[in-house]
Amino acid sequence: MAGRAADSTVLAGARVVLPTGTVEDGRVTVESTRISGTAPEDARVVDLSGHWVVPGFVDMHNHGGGGASFTSGTAAQVLDGIRTHREHGTTTLVGSMVTGEMDFLVRQAGILSELVEQGDLAGLHFEGPFISPCRKGAHSEQLLRYPDPAEVRKLVDAGRGTARMVTLATELPGGIDSVRLLADLGVIAAIGHTDATYAQTVEAIEAGATVATHLFNAMPPIAHREPGPITALLEDDRITVELINDGTHLHPAVLELAFRHKGAGRVALITDAMDAAGFGDGAYQLGPLAVEVRDGVARLVEGGSIAGSTLTLDTAFRRAVTIDRIPVEDVVRSISANPARLLGVDDRVGSLEPGKDADLVVLDEDFVLAGVMRKGEWIIEPKTA
Repeated sequence: MAGRAADSTVLAGARVVLPTGTVEDGRVTVESTRISGTAPEDARVVDLSGHWVVPGFVDMHNHGGGGASFTSGTAAQVLDGIRTHREHGTTTLVGSMVTGEMDFLVRQAGILSELVEQGDLAGLHFEGPFISPCRKGAHSEQLLRYPDPAEVRKLVDAGRGTARMVTLATELPGGIDSVRLLADLGVIAAIGHTDATYAQTVEAIEAGATVATHLFNAMPPIAHREPGPITALLEDDRITVELINDGTHLHPAVLELAFRHKGAGRVALITDAMDAAGFGDGAYQLGPLAVEVRDGVARLVEGGSIAGSTLTLDTAFRRAVTIDRIPVEDVVRSISANPARLLGVDDRVGSLEPGKDADLVVLDEDFVLAGVMRKGEWIIEPKTA
């Protein structure tokens, strides 16, 4: 049963993943909404022996869930989507939008920015309309636009200071100037849905791009005479690469390659989730496009392109450890600390340290989610003996 923890609660007996490593038989003390370094004698003790305690997950690329779209939903519907992801361990979440009419995106940004201001979202991400028609994926080609800096600025301004990231095909006219603009504004310029060459990608990185939107997906593959954007994004330490670990978007060997080449400090596990995450198969809309979800895989009705995912981050975590054999500490960095740093919220979330928000996830010995706490309140309270 969900509810607020006692004013002082000690989570004891679990393997606790800290920034310095895993502590066996560890203890996390929660006082009100924050993690504390000490515990009073009368603190409630919760025995979590046989479990893991890790920081709450941070998803920097998410389009919806629980049947709700962040691109087109009302504030109440978006809150339903946020709630769905919280129940799967994502305690910090960015609302991502897909390509649409500019005026519509501006209006939706106004709705989402209010949810940022009240603490339900960590920011906004515009994935489109400034992307390549050659690599459009599940975006409406008719609504795509060149990344004119004035129009990029219009979308950022619509977020009223809450825009955190814009995905661009930086090889398009205006792309490099838009990267410089975003860097000056303190907004992440992410390279994605791009048909750029290796040289064009290097130019965008030099201009200030810092993230690769779902690396490998919606971009040219590596070729022996044309290394393309993937090679440039993998080799530069200034770039953090997003990875969708749902078993559909990436083969495990490709995921492992990215971790090995970038290092755990430059990977961010994301969901790229759409409405069906945590909701089920059926017919959906992604922006203006019809989507069918079958066996948990979302594809456009017309053309069959993959249309986001139905992934939740607890599944991404479990796959990374049990299937991809990534060390738990590295998975924690990629699913919590790294995205928190990129979003500029690592002073509050992303790791289990005194003074930070009491956002944490409890996993059983098989890495199945057993509990979620956000700001000291149990969203899912772990069952204890």
